[in-house]
Formats: sequence, structure tokens, C-alpha cells
Amino acid sequence: MEFVFDWEANEENIRELKIFIKENKGKKGALMAVLHKAQDLFGYLPIEVQRMISEELRIPLSEIYGVATFYSQFSLIPKGKYKIGICLGTACYVKGAQEILEKLKEVLGIDVGQTTPDKKFSIDATRCLGACGLAPVMMINDDVYGRLTVDDIEEIINKYK
Repeated sequence: MEFVFDWEANEENIRELKIFIKENKGKKGALMAVLHKAQDLFGYLPIEVQRMISEELRIPLSEIYGVATFYSQFSLIPKGKYKIGICLGTACYVKGAQEILEKLKEVLGIDVGQTTPDKKFSIDATRCLGACGLAPVMMINDDVYGRLTVDDIEEIINKYK
């Protein structure tokens, strides 16, 4: 079956996903492996990709959607070029992480789980990032920022603009 994508999909990524599905079809845990592969290839799980996975693995679309929305590592919306994770774990929270998050939302004009219209930034609230001694902490892609204050946020974001 030929799939029609409502967004610009990279043909090579589609081909790679189809090969991966074929190699894993029938294996235990295939759905999770395929969803991870799709997320890696496309950056999120658009409905067109979910439909393709459903058809290829012969799993109901409702089950694909249920798994994709249950696990926090999967996203149904595109993430920004710069993925911001702000820790709201206990150590960070008591040291002002919520205020940091509010400033991020103000500066970027988006809420948690959203992506800026230019697709540059997305914000996710996370639990412990494993840097409690640097609380409050945020990560932008692989860059870690610790001991943050509200006054640090605009300068940090401007580095990525």
C-alpha cells in the first residue's frame, strides 16, 4: 500500500522505516522498537507514520496511538531544533525551577509541550536530570545549564537564536 503524507517526509527516512519494520515484524516488542525508530527518523510520530506502522505491523491504529501517548519519550508534535528540558524534580523545584519555566514560556511565547512557530525551540518539563547539585537545571539538546536564575534565561536563549 502507498501512503500519502500531509507533510514533507524525507523519502529516505520512509524507506528506512519500512525496512526496519520488515526486519522486526513478528518479533516480541516490535511495536516499541518501531516507534523508537520512527521517532529517531522523523523527530516525532505524525499520524501518517502511525498509520503506516499500523498497516505494516497489522496492529490497530488505536493501539499505536495508545502506546505513543502513554510513554513520555514519544511525541505527536514536531520538536524544535533546540529541545529544552527544564527539571521540575524536587531539588530543582525547591530552588526555583517553576519560575525558570515561567520565564522560558514568556521569552519563547510557548507552553510546555509546544514548539515555536519557527520550529527552533520546544519546551518539555522533565523529572530529575541527574544534576541535583546544580539545581535548578535545564538542558538545551546536550548542553546543561545549572544554578539558574530567572535573569539567566534570556541570555541563554539568545545564544541559540
